[in-house]
Amino acid sequence: MSSEAAGEPTLLIVDDDATFRTALGQALGKSGFAVSLAASAEEAAAMARGHVFEYALVDVRMPGQSGIDLVGMLRSMDDGIRIVVFTGYGTIANAVAAIRAGAVDYLTKPVDAARCARSLLGVAPAARGDEDLPSLERVEWEYLQRVLADCEGNISEAARKLRMHRRSLQRKLSRLPPRS
Repeated sequence: MSSEAAGEPTLLIVDDDATFRTALGQALGKSGFAVSLAASAEEAAAMARGHVFEYALVDVRMPGQSGIDLVGMLRSMDDGIRIVVFTGYGTIANAVAAIRAGAVDYLTKPVDAARCARSLLGVAPAARGDEDLPSLERVEWEYLQRVLADCEGNISEAARKLRMHRRSLQRKLSRLPPRS
């Protein structure tokens, strides 16, 4: 999807989720960015060696090298690049690590193209309202999903780490994720 028109700011989107990466790339392409897509930190680093990007959107958790490592690598190649990190598994430690590595912002999924564009361009939202805050149910669901992913899908191991009964965890995981 690398389309470069004269005058369009160049953007690199790095995420291992092909559907999300493509949809976000198309939306930001319509917003005036010349978008290039990469599925991994290694692929993104190779692209950055041969091309100068003004902006980058980088996912934290990917197979292979992490997005936070990629942020440092991209900054060492070009100190002027504006990098925004996003993740479905947001933690304070990851946010601090991303900012220390050189990211200008840290977003938690779900994110839309408008929010990404505002963050990339350094435009603050008009007012941070309650609509930006996820519900307690959503935070709990995301946390359970992260622990389960860390346990490679083993529900019994995840239940032990969470100090909860396996069946209670199964019931919570069987529910659909809360919308906000």
